[in-house]
Amino acid sequence: MSVVTADLYDELGESIQSVPIQFSRYGAHAAFDGPIRTVRCFEDNALLKATVSTPGEGAVLVVDGGGSLERALMGDMIAEIAVQNGWAGVVINGVIRDGVAIGSLELGVKALGTNPRKSTKTGEGEVDVPLDFGGVTFRVGAHLYSDEDGILVER
Repeated sequence: MSVVTADLYDELGESIQSVPIQFSRYGAHAAFDGPIRTVRCFEDNALLKATVSTPGEGAVLVVDGGGSLERALMGDMIAEIAVQNGWAGVVINGVIRDGVAIGSLELGVKALGTNPRKSTKTGEGEVDVPLDFGGVTFRVGAHLYSDEDGILVER
């Protein structure tokens, strides 16, 4: 990604959304961007895994896990699937596991933190629906930009 979020915000101002949540970085790519795809799931990663198992074509998967810190929604095996399928990055309003291993993968990953506890696998949730968290709306197809300074999302 050659776009710097601070410069992009200076250019676009309030016509672009700035995500105020202080996500931590885990993937090897500090900066990433792409069109948004979404998954809403709570402590269950079956839909997340199914989604990254499809061609990503440079998209960023935004996952609303309800901000839960109780169960990890992604580990190194699912992150590796995302890499193999061409996803640019994953932003998780929740936690991951295997943070060190994910740090070596060619993927942008931001999450609230880590927890070694596995998720459930019932498949409950929704795919490609608008998500709202942190005062920001994440729409399928809108462009997301992420770097060390934060995350910006097209309105």
